[in-house]
Amino acid sequence: MSSTHALLAVIKAELKAQSISYGQLAQALDLSESSVKRMFAAGGEMPLSRVDEICRVLRCDFAELSRRLVAAAPLRKELTLAQERAVVADDKLLLMAICCLSQWTVEQISAHYRLDEAEVTKYLVQLDRLGIIELRPLNRYKLQVAKTFRWRPQGPVMQYFREEVMQDFYAGGFDGEGELLMLVHGQLAPSKARELNERLQRVAEDFARQHLLDQKLPDAEKRQYTLLMGMRGWLFERFQHLQRRPGVRA
Repeated sequence: MSSTHALLAVIKAELKAQSISYGQLAQALDLSESSVKRMFAAGGEMPLSRVDEICRVLRCDFAELSRRLVAAAPLRKELTLAQERAVVADDKLLLMAICCLSQWTVEQISAHYRLDEAEVTKYLVQLDRLGIIELRPLNRYKLQVAKTFRWRPQGPVMQYFREEVMQDFYAGGFDGEGELLMLVHGQLAPSKARELNERLQRVAEDFARQHLLDQKLPDAEKRQYTLLMGMRGWLFERFQHLQRRPGVRA
């Protein structure tokens, strides 16, 4: 959706919220109702001077409409390949991205990692340009990614984790407090596999929600955990030569 179409959608939503019809708007603007309808039709044109007049009818200013336009913008579900390459090209930028996706405050980031204020600001600016966050005054930020955001399955970030992180992650014993490692294999109907995936996604959302709730606790009462889940149609390569092909008997 273009910026113009998005702005028209915001205005129409506000007109509806205030129960102002096209006819009433036309009367307030000293226009015909058909002229107003043409402005809001697909391909219609609305100069800024007209937007200002509509704002007066709505009893708001253009700045308020702009804020609503930003709030109504769809959140990113993934980055482009170029954006992901930029993230993994700098370890500190990748670390900042992960911290921001976990909604850490700048104070928490500085307390846990050797990043001074200038570096934190530098990387927040880069994440803002990448569309991961919207940077606000005093280095506060708002996430610009959806709850369903994920790194591209075959993209640079996941490739980085496969090559640089996975071995380190699985080297642990998974026998500490609150730790668990399970490997379950089975055959499922595809529809049931999709249902299970949805439940696993809810588990991930519960993990993220609890992380946010526990942010208020003192550091001494918290510990860092990482939840990694995956499910795919797969058979260990070393077993594949032992598997019978369908319809073939020895």
